[in-house]
Amino acid sequence: MLLLKQVQVIDSRSSWNGQTVDIYIKDGKIDVIGQDLEVADAEIFEAKGACLSIGWFDLGTQVGDPGIEHKEDLMSASNAAADGGFTAIACQPNTHPTIHSKSEVLYIKNRTLGNIVDFHPIGAISTDCKGINLAELMDMYHHGAVAFSDGDYSIQNNGLMLRALLYTKPFDGLIINHPLDKDIASGGIVHEGAVSTSLGMKGAPSLAEEMMIQRDLHLVEYAEAKVHFSNISAKGSVDLIRRAKRKGMHVTASVNPMNLYFTDEILSEFETNYKVFPPIREESDRKALIAGLKDGTIDMIETHHTPQDTECKNLEFAYADYGVTMLETAFSVIQMAVENELTTAEIIEKIAINPRQILNLELPTIETGSIANFTIFAPETTWTYSKSKSKSKNSPFLGKELKGKVLGIVNNGKWRF
Repeated sequence: MLLLKQVQVIDSRSSWNGQTVDIYIKDGKIDVIGQDLEVADAEIFEAKGACLSIGWFDLGTQVGDPGIEHKEDLMSASNAAADGGFTAIACQPNTHPTIHSKSEVLYIKNRTLGNIVDFHPIGAISTDCKGINLAELMDMYHHGAVAFSDGDYSIQNNGLMLRALLYTKPFDGLIINHPLDKDIASGGIVHEGAVSTSLGMKGAPSLAEEMMIQRDLHLVEYAEAKVHFSNISAKGSVDLIRRAKRKGMHVTASVNPMNLYFTDEILSEFETNYKVFPPIREESDRKALIAGLKDGTIDMIETHHTPQDTECKNLEFAYADYGVTMLETAFSVIQMAVENELTTAEIIEKIAINPRQILNLELPTIETGSIANFTIFAPETTWTYSKSKSKSKNSPFLGKELKGKVLGIVNNGKWRF
């Protein structure tokens, strides 16, 4: 039994939206919502006006398990997610072995059953994520895969992408593609522009992302299917997706906190924790991404949590691996990036509501009798990110003061504060 005292509900679908209330949780469900509740023997959490929303959901987590547990395992990913306010994460398929059959899907689901953080496997589109042969999509779907993607590997083969779209259409499966034309990117490691030229680093033009989006939009229109573009980063990409949505195409998109917060000016430090893909781009791109979030062109924000060990990051910039850990700091970084642009409620829509809707998952609610699945957070509280629950420490925010603190989560009859 748990009693939350004085929490402000942030949920436009709840009859309690905007009100500061007490919430009593019993047997994993919301038993009573009201004022000045007193319950004998209940554990009490004094929220003192902190906010409460439905539990946050991340669509882009690299969990490392199976096969890459030295970077992240299921338990460390769960701990990092819980500290970051996420009650559910979708696991990218880039593991060893790849999540490309029902065996790997069931491995993830069975190992995390009843955990405070729900794990939802994303099945690979192609066997071993090699972009050649179509994986067992329907079999994975029937055993719990929530979508299909090759993760960080963009589908380069036009025929394979078309077959995936057509194959998943009958069961309303979702194809997720990380848009990148490798031939145009041609080994670029940062955004192509004035900064890459001044630093003498090979650049990857925005065109590489935009060309892949344009190709996929043609295929989606032909197949009358749907696609999700993960981690878009360029102004041109936002424009393409906005036009596609106006045409009524079934297209959704996400962006990650690094591209919302930073510009490529930060690369002058040659800090490898700023080496990410898609690359951090220019201020005009960053502003276009925020505008895309505001007008609904971009549906969600995903963390793109990519743990890397020290051996992969403590190298010269050109040789370091891509990626940062982001689960624990995502909300703070997002809030600081879109301050005065998006309200707290709009941020929650992008990190809790829309991800579940796009994946056709049931939405939690904050009403009496509902399953208790929510996140408690204080948007105005500052804190220092001094210790990571992830196995990997590749974050540019370690030791930095951030604004917007997660206080705890409640899910599956468990809570963590």
